[in-house]
Amino acid sequence: MKNQKNYIEEEVTYKNKETGLMLAGTLSLPAERQKSPAVVLIAGMGPNDRDYVLGEHKFFKVLADYLTKQGIAVLRFDKRGVGKSEGTFDLTLTSKDLANDVLAGVDYLKTRKEVDHKKIGLIGHSEGGLIAPIVAPQTKGVSFLISMAGVVTTSIKHNVEHVALQLRADGATEKVIVSDSKLRTKLFEIITQEPDKNVAEEELLKITEQYFSELSEGVKSELEKFVFTIDQKNYKEVIVMLNSPWYRFLLSYDPAETLKQVKTPVLAINGDHDFVTSSKISLPTIEDALKRAGNKDYKIIEFPKLNHWFQECETGALVEYGQSEHTIAPVVLQTIVEWVQSVCIKYNLMH
Repeated sequence: MKNQKNYIEEEVTYKNKETGLMLAGTLSLPAERQKSPAVVLIAGMGPNDRDYVLGEHKFFKVLADYLTKQGIAVLRFDKRGVGKSEGTFDLTLTSKDLANDVLAGVDYLKTRKEVDHKKIGLIGHSEGGLIAPIVAPQTKGVSFLISMAGVVTTSIKHNVEHVALQLRADGATEKVIVSDSKLRTKLFEIITQEPDKNVAEEELLKITEQYFSELSEGVKSELEKFVFTIDQKNYKEVIVMLNSPWYRFLLSYDPAETLKQVKTPVLAINGDHDFVTSSKISLPTIEDALKRAGNKDYKIIEFPKLNHWFQECETGALVEYGQSEHTIAPVVLQTIVEWVQSVCIKYNLMH
């Protein structure tokens, strides 16, 4: 049904043939256009629904609205086990499992007469930016991809460095940052070196409890003030997450190696106040991987004073998230649309 926004939204379902699970989502179609370019939106970490919500902001709903008004069809979907999608979402799922669900979405778009099957792209945010390059080389159906603050570095060093950057932006003292970094490094080393999950769990608990026994009360208290720290209240939950198949896969996986297989046009964007996937670390890694791939058509953009969710901010501190009047900065939305349109025109893909 046509809505007041001058496009059509349709509730859709499609099957992941590998798992047999039915996935549910929303397909937004430009009302006045036949054979539109189309994108599948890929959410970041966690059990996210099709709107990809942060506080009061609906990241993917806003992105889909803007893109569809500009003539680009959009498929956004509930992750398996979330919303109306079948299955279970838990930490046994890896990014590769989630990539298969995205591939099912691409296959679904190929069945739609309103979509030009030569103009299907992927837009992935955060972990979604890691998943998109996994999907692209698996099918001839992906013509371009966009990495929005994509996860492209998963080494122990970079994981620890990202957390330290965010803690510093949040106002943590150097003493807390150094303490957290030392513990986190030890935990990651155990996970990467010990394949037996049960043995690893014992070691992780032992190391963490010893860590707390040696900390001053002041540092213990300060740790509890920050979202990204490991403290006495959350450490058991953190250990379960770090020791899970999902996180073990991340630590063993090198996204840059997969990027070297991507030959389709790529747009990689980050905010310079993003400390979850720092632009200073991520963007050079993406550029280097694409150069090595022999990819001749990519664009790398760093936006000033934008955070991980591409919201305007002053420091990048987590407390600023959700305070922006914009769900996504207008300049980012405009950049994405202009790039997709230019790629389609350049490669004679757009009718």
